[in-house]
Amino acid sequence: MKYTQTTLDKLEAIPEEAGYVLRYERGTFQSGYCILEAKKVVVLNKFLQTEGRINTLIDLIPQLDINRELLTAESAKLHADILSKVELNEK
Repeated sequence: MKYTQTTLDKLEAIPEEAGYVLRYERGTFQSGYCILEAKKVVVLNKFLQTEGRINTLIDLIPQLDINRELLTAESAKLHADILSKVELNEK
């Protein structure tokens, strides 16, 4: 996966299309993000560079409750790719 702004934009679209609010804030998050499930808010560390933001979103997306029917075709494909890579890593 390329570490570009375009890739970051595509990854950010997945939780947003699923109804999550994606915010970049200061904070002392160990993993670079914080999930507020009741409000469907994802807070990412704003001090991360593009590569860090991409890696954080790749780690985060499988943990979210995402209804794939809400995603565009492009986002659904990227979401499936991320989930398949996570499954391969778990084996």
